[in-house]
Amino acid sequence: MTKSTSLSELKKSAFIAGSFNGIINGFINWFSFKDMDQVLVSDNLISSTEPTLLAGAVPLAVSLAFILSGIAYLSAKIPNKPKYFPKIFLLSLKHTFMAFGIAVTFGVMWQRWMGSIEISPIIATICMGLTAWIVGSLVNYLTIKEIICDEVG
Repeated sequence: MTKSTSLSELKKSAFIAGSFNGIINGFINWFSFKDMDQVLVSDNLISSTEPTLLAGAVPLAVSLAFILSGIAYLSAKIPNKPKYFPKIFLLSLKHTFMAFGIAVTFGVMWQRWMGSIEISPIIATICMGLTAWIVGSLVNYLTIKEIICDEVG
């Protein structure tokens, strides 16, 4: 198998894994939003008690990044995988901090440029599903790629 073939297969499997995560997490988040008339994307108050889309997206991205790194490692059928501790554990932490940084940065930029916008519960559910899809796909790809590069290199 050539390197380009394995990378294209890796991208395809990451896309599929991310899709499953997006559907599952979108469905789960529907129950948070279904009884609301409108959902705020973000609020301009740090001490806001109003649930917002981005306030839920940050912990979703962070928790998925850590959990899915471990799942990708455990489900990878690659011979001679590195031990989970410390390499993959530290990789999971790296993915977690990356997800946190990107999600918070996006939230701050959204609030700065777009302000407090309300959306429908179904759009909020789709946005949460897209967040889970992006995080799931990216984390799966980066974790398996790191394992493969470690094995080859």
